[in-house]
Amino acid sequence: MPQLSKRTETFTDSVIRRMTRVSNQYGAVNLSQGFPDFEPPKEILNRLAEVTNEDFHQYSITWGAQNFREALAEKQSKLMGRQINPDEEIVVTCGSTEAMMAAMMTVTNPGDRVIVFSPFYENYGADAILSGAEPIYVPLHPPEFNFDPDELENAFKQKPKALILCNPSNPCGKVFTYDELKQIAYLAEKYDVFVITDEVYEHIVYEPNKHIYFASLPNMWERTISCSSLSKTYSITGWRLGYIIAPPHIIDTAKKVHDFLTVGAAAPLQEAAVTGLRFGDDYYQWLRDKYTRKRNLFIKGLDDIGISHTVPQGAYYVLLDISEYGYSSDYEFCEDLAREVGVGAVPGSSFFREPVNNLIRLHFAKKDKTLIEALNRLENIRNKIPKR
Repeated sequence: MPQLSKRTETFTDSVIRRMTRVSNQYGAVNLSQGFPDFEPPKEILNRLAEVTNEDFHQYSITWGAQNFREALAEKQSKLMGRQINPDEEIVVTCGSTEAMMAAMMTVTNPGDRVIVFSPFYENYGADAILSGAEPIYVPLHPPEFNFDPDELENAFKQKPKALILCNPSNPCGKVFTYDELKQIAYLAEKYDVFVITDEVYEHIVYEPNKHIYFASLPNMWERTISCSSLSKTYSITGWRLGYIIAPPHIIDTAKKVHDFLTVGAAAPLQEAAVTGLRFGDDYYQWLRDKYTRKRNLFIKGLDDIGISHTVPQGAYYVLLDISEYGYSSDYEFCEDLAREVGVGAVPGSSFFREPVNNLIRLHFAKKDKTLIEALNRLENIRNKIPKR
């Protein structure tokens, strides 16, 4: 038989989604895969119910329904500090996963290099490889997960085509400061590099940290491909509604890539989601307050148990230090955690290029009763997982 594609030889299945299956197998509280167990806003659900009886069951415009793009442009124009043209500067995608893949294929050619900060969301390395590009990994140093400017410039000196910037960051919850973003912008301009941003957690940021859109920095609009989605903001991860915002000449190419990847995002879901895009500022303040409370509840519970952990500046993930248990494999630890303790987590090694095996990722985008149940189970962790 003919040989299969070599580009996927180094791939495994998604570790994050694998850990959901492990959680389900053992009846564990699933704090691995980052989706909420609470409903989206009622206004969006009510509109969805109406849409089922209306004429939105065929293809919408390939690059996004007109009213969806207009509502998105109005929302993001206020946030990004420039007037975004809904017809020339937006393409709607099937989630931010497709947005990132389309962005990568828009700007890179086979053999190009792409800078990726480590730790990183697992798709980024795969996106680069599927595009025929080679990742250049730059470490973010714990506990604050800051980058070393010299290490970053050394990566730029390798003549990359693009840099991927996840802000706020999954999995470490870092929110890049203005000075850090300015340093990246300086190097991007100096070495003539595109910046592809993943900003899906843009509205989940904890005081005193602030999210700054990279495209809003001086001279950065022209070289930034901003990717995001509605998944986390409106708790609709299964709707798969994402988007790219960029200058017209970039969007022209992204539209072509998107068209042949997926044709278009689901028309009825776009129509229902317009309701959310038109929410006022009070909704986003409510969202921040909600997640701030959940973060505080969860990390206080971890503190009471005596589990060492990071404190996220944004997003809804916490990294736990499992060094005391003496495991050489964090994946094996996560399996034992699910089976013996009843809590699902993701091994940190799946996010790091460096040999990191002492961290696991949990998330707190759950109902309070779910988080309390997880914490109650974690109280017995030292009895159920003995040190090696």
